[in-house]
Amino acid sequence: MTRHIALFAYPDCQLLDVSGPWQVFASANALSPQPLYQLTLVADAVGPVATNGGLAVHATHSYHQLTHLLPLDTLLVAGGSGVLQQREIAAVKQVLCEVAPEVRRLGSICSGAFLLAAAGLLDGCRVTTHWRHAPQLADEYPALSVEPDALYIESNGRYTSAGVTAGIDLALSLVEADHGADLAGRVARELVVFLQRPGGQSQFSEILRHQQEAGPLRRLLDQLHADPSVDHGLESMADLMAVSPRHLTRLFRRYLNTTPGAYLTQLRLEQARLALLNGRENVSLERLAQRWRLGGAEQLRRQFQRYYGVSPSVYRQRFASSQTDDSIQEKVSCL
Repeated sequence: MTRHIALFAYPDCQLLDVSGPWQVFASANALSPQPLYQLTLVADAVGPVATNGGLAVHATHSYHQLTHLLPLDTLLVAGGSGVLQQREIAAVKQVLCEVAPEVRRLGSICSGAFLLAAAGLLDGCRVTTHWRHAPQLADEYPALSVEPDALYIESNGRYTSAGVTAGIDLALSLVEADHGADLAGRVARELVVFLQRPGGQSQFSEILRHQQEAGPLRRLLDQLHADPSVDHGLESMADLMAVSPRHLTRLFRRYLNTTPGAYLTQLRLEQARLALLNGRENVSLERLAQRWRLGGAEQLRRQFQRYYGVSPSVYRQRFASSQTDDSIQEKVSCL
């Protein structure tokens, strides 16, 4: 059975919110002896749709024609800055409400959740969106239970995902639900992505946010990022800033809402995570903890679980499970 999937785009939508899930389903088709998905791009009108990155996509149907496409298996709404204008268009919300009962899976990518929420189609659901927009979504739509750290969520037949690339995670989960883990894993290997990405989206936002909000600490943070394995003690960090240790701690509290030691620990954990992700050396957790001054293996496990929501062994196992011998050969053949 070929499942009909429609993606709703609009002016100033996020390009990857459209192209990411689309490519997952298209790759599933390419890896199957028969077509598994019929893909349709829907927009305000037939023709080119300018995304917020400037690159246009081509819609074959307008949203006014959505009722003529029924029955649809899946309808996904892209996110992007243009969604705030879309949620003010009564006709768009009316059509979504009309087709929702006839769509098996209705969902959104990133900030596309704002449009579904404005149409009342997420009331009573657990949802997620891009971490930056999660507080606004929760504030403006109190009938929703917003979970800002999730990569994607299914709740009451509604599917929502976090920002941008998380649309790929969601689409892979739909392929797995439809056709099993083997095909979904092959698609993930083809696209060189995780089949199931460990942890939540906070791991991708927190360090970057700290760098942007560092204020007078930026120069110190640049040095810490340059080599977190250096023995950076409170005294030495204070010397680099030409302030007292007590004042340095106050600065970290004021600008980053953390302590110098906690920040450095998180930075070192990120390096340990990248080492596990690299996977070229099956280094022990003990050696990894020593390399990045994180104590011993048990301390590394506890800190990793605390910050990323999974253990180091689970993280490494999930990554390794998507790297079979044939996928490695495919990578080599592309060099």
